[in-house]
This record gives sequence, C-alpha cells and structure tokens, in this order.
Amino acid sequence: MSTQSPKRVKPWQALLMLAVGIAVIIAGLLVLKVNNRIVLALDGVIMCVMAVCFGIPYGELQKGVKDTIASMIVAMLILLVVGVLVGTWMASGTVPVMIYWGMKIITPGLFLPITCILCTFMSTLAGTSWGTLATVGIACMGVAQGLGVPLPAAAGAVVVGAFFGDKISPLSDSPVITSTVCDVPMMEGIKHALISTGPAYLVSLVFFLIYGLRFSGGTVGGEVYEDILSTVSGNFSLNLLMLIPVVVVIVLIVLQKPTLPTFIAGIAVGAVLAIVFQGMGLTELLNTMYSGYSISSGSEVVDSMLNRGGFTSMLSTIGLLMAAGIFGAPLRTAGVVDVLLDFVRKVAKNSRTMATGVMLLHALFFCITGAYYVTYPVIGDMTKDMFPEYGLDRKNLMRTMLDTGTGLAPLVPWSTTGSYTATTLGVANIGFAAFAPMLWLSIVLSFIYNLTGIGVAKLKEQAETKD
Repeated sequence: MSTQSPKRVKPWQALLMLAVGIAVIIAGLLVLKVNNRIVLALDGVIMCVMAVCFGIPYGELQKGVKDTIASMIVAMLILLVVGVLVGTWMASGTVPVMIYWGMKIITPGLFLPITCILCTFMSTLAGTSWGTLATVGIACMGVAQGLGVPLPAAAGAVVVGAFFGDKISPLSDSPVITSTVCDVPMMEGIKHALISTGPAYLVSLVFFLIYGLRFSGGTVGGEVYEDILSTVSGNFSLNLLMLIPVVVVIVLIVLQKPTLPTFIAGIAVGAVLAIVFQGMGLTELLNTMYSGYSISSGSEVVDSMLNRGGFTSMLSTIGLLMAAGIFGAPLRTAGVVDVLLDFVRKVAKNSRTMATGVMLLHALFFCITGAYYVTYPVIGDMTKDMFPEYGLDRKNLMRTMLDTGTGLAPLVPWSTTGSYTATTLGVANIGFAAFAPMLWLSIVLSFIYNLTGIGVAKLKEQAETKD
C-alpha cells in the first residue's frame, strides 16, 4: 500500500500567505490597535482559507491546529498553576514580607543597585515584570525623587531588575512559553539563557553601584515609601517563616524535580501559612486560588501591588497561546514554514550563520509586531527543528528569543511592553535605555555567541542530559 506525502503549497503561494499573514498582524496590532488574540485568530482563519484555496485539505489543517494546541497543554497547565501560586503567596504573606524587608534595606548610596535587586526579587517571585513596574517600580521612582536621583537612572534600575527576573523566573510566562515552543526543559533553558543575560545583569549592577555613590548624601523616605511600609506591616504577619514557600520551591528546582509538582508544593506550603499566620479561612483561600488575592488596605499603591494572581489571571495568556497556535498551524501544515526554512538553509552555510539568522529574524518580527507573545509561538515553532539539523541544542533558540523578545521589549516604544514601561515609570524609552545596559548588552552578547560559536550548546549536550 503506497503512502502519499501531504500536499504542500508552491513557493509563490507560501510567500503570498506569509506576506498576507504579516500584513494582517501589522494592520490589526499597529494600525487598528485591536486585541492581539482576535487578530491572531482572524489571521489563522485567513491562512486556512488561503490554504484551502491552494488545494490543502481542510482535514489536514484542522489536525494541524489540534496538534499545535495539544503541544501547548503542559505550558497551559504550568501557567494555571503559576496563577494559583502567585495568589497563594500573596495571601500567605510570602511576597509582602519580601517587599517590606526589601524596602527597609534601601540606603541612599546604594539606592540604584538595591532598587535593581529588589525589583529582581519581586519579578522573580511574582513572575511578572509588568506587576513589578506598577508596584515596587513606582514606589522606587517616588523614593528616587526624594533622593535627587535622576529619574532615567532610577527607571533603568527598575527595568533591569524587573526584566531580568522576568527572563529567569520559572513563574514567568516568558520562560514557560519559550521552553514549550522550543521543546526544551524550562530550567535547562533558563540556565543557558544566563550566559548572555547573567553577565549583562552583573555589568548593570556594577554600573548602578558606581553611578549611584554620588547620591549617598540623600535620605530615604517619602509619602509613598512610608505608605507601603505601614500598610504592609499593618495587614500581614511579617514573620520570616513566610519565606518557607520560596525555600521549598528553590530546593525542589535545584534538585531538578518536575515543574508542576514543584509549584504545587509551593502552593501547599503557602496555603498552610495563609491559614495559620494570616488567619485566612479555607473557603476564602480556595476563592483566592481561583480569582486571585484581593485586599482593600486603604492604600492604592499597596492594593495594586498585592491584588493579583489566581487561576483566572492566566486565562488571557492561555487564550493568546491558542490564538497563536491557530495562526501558526496552517502555515506549518500548508508547508509555508518549509519554504521559509528552505530559504534559510540555502543562505545559512553553517550553524553559526543559521543561529544568527534566526535571531535576527525573531528580532525583526518582534519589531514589526511589538508583541513577543506573538513571536515566541510563531517563530519558535517555525525554526526549532532547524537547530538539531545543524547540530545545535534547541535551548540556543530559547536564549536568543528571550534576549530579542522579553529583553528587547522595553526598548521598543511602539511595543505593548515598551509603551507600558514608559507610561508606568514616566520616563521615555530612549531616556532610560542608556541606564539599562542589560537590555541591549544581552542582545549583543547573544549575537556574538551565535556568530562565533562561543557558549553555544551543541546537540551532544542535550543527548547527555537525557541520558
């Protein structure tokens, strides 16, 4: 019995589909400013219609969408568990105690590096750069005004800390999504991403330390600063035992335990602390796990800091993943991806030029769309199979996407993240860019690594890890 290979579109048809797909994204996101989920879903429908017109059976397209979304199930489960974890850690006092003691240790001469480290902890523990910017970030900007620290410098310290934490936190959706689309164990991918992000972060800290010494004559204080400390201490038991959930998760991660059981253990410990130390009832706790933590403390800043998390908080991101799958699946099923990758293979004569080309492709696609939630699933799914073909581990792709996605996002004014960052901190993107070396230095390092082969993980390393 003979097997017939799946039908694929012709090269000109593939290029037409790709051009239309990108045009729809640009028109929807940048011109009409429509929600990216509906833009991607509509774009997916258009791609399916074009594929059918070019002779691709609808049954194959439907199967492609189903298989693509099915491959994201683990990521979706992790995102849901992360939402529950964040809500529980807010209720248990785990995050509040970190905020309180982090604010207490701020000193004028070390304001910039401490601000960076404080935002790093907040972003890593809560898994959100946006939440960090809108809470601890705003508070630190208020303190900076009182100390006479230039606001662009303060914004740079906040942004470096917030987005470093976002890139390395197993609670952040960026590593979850990139590890899933790249088919890489998340902690392995995060550790590899540190070869570019880590040195860039350390350089930033040294810069903040040296530059910040000139402000050692100031005094820490201010209305926002005192408001946060008094409100947090008045609403939570700030016993250091509240840090036990963090210790449990870190230990399990170090022991290389599976992600889902690790986070569930963190939820369980946090739930016990919420009941024992914060006086939360079981019903209230379960509702918090579902809807997120909610408090009316009388302080808008503190409420905006803590009112987050919950099962439902991740449904929007999951919807975006599904929409991206609906858009990307027809491109792969119809063979559009194959045509594009064949072109890249012709241009890329070796692994170095291939990895560099993919990195530039992702950076360009991100600058066009302004949303890494779009580029991660689409570019990642399109290019992940190329890396093994060239003898490279897929975690190289995860690293370059994080650098040119999450890392680049705050610097692009028209991106959703860039616009949010500038608006929230009150400093233009170009204003804090020079004071946030990590954002662009990690991209430079990643580019150098890919082009020279230094620090690039070979496929053999992946095989040894699996063995």
